[in-house]
Amino acid sequence: MYVPSRLRLLTAALALGLAAPLAYAAPASDAAAPAKPARATADIVDTAVAAGQFKTLAAALQAAGLVDTLKGPGPFTVFAPTDAAFAALPAGTVESLLKPENREKLTAILTYHVVAGRYPAARVAGLDSAPTVNGGTVDIKAMGGNVTVDGARVTKADINASNGVIHVIDKVLMP
Repeated sequence: MYVPSRLRLLTAALALGLAAPLAYAAPASDAAAPAKPARATADIVDTAVAAGQFKTLAAALQAAGLVDTLKGPGPFTVFAPTDAAFAALPAGTVESLLKPENREKLTAILTYHVVAGRYPAARVAGLDSAPTVNGGTVDIKAMGGNVTVDGARVTKADINASNGVIHVIDKVLMP
């Protein structure tokens, strides 16, 4: 049964749980032609917000004053912990980090999740480590199709943004 290309793309996007704009667009002139990659138009922050599973991360970026930086030209690679990852921290940790007096510590934690440059999953999987923008280094292990970053499992990779790429992780990284 023939399924129009836009419907196939929408079905695939929904199956992958992508809430950000689709990374592929159907050709305008020839519905039978294969889809071509489209350039992501939303930046890292807007892409993460649109995904719906990074509300705590978005609040933390705002509290740390990093929103404008991650909306900048980049490119950046962000290992983004989900709301569930933040919820797994000890009780009161997130609330404490969001206080103005803890902004420096929060900034150190958040910038430990960011690598300068665009590192798609294939490139990340070939690394043993990567330098973060806070000056630290994350350890990377790839084994059996799974990738971990400082012990956090990458649960979804290659969410493209106009200024970089997001890889979803299941834990908050601590420098």
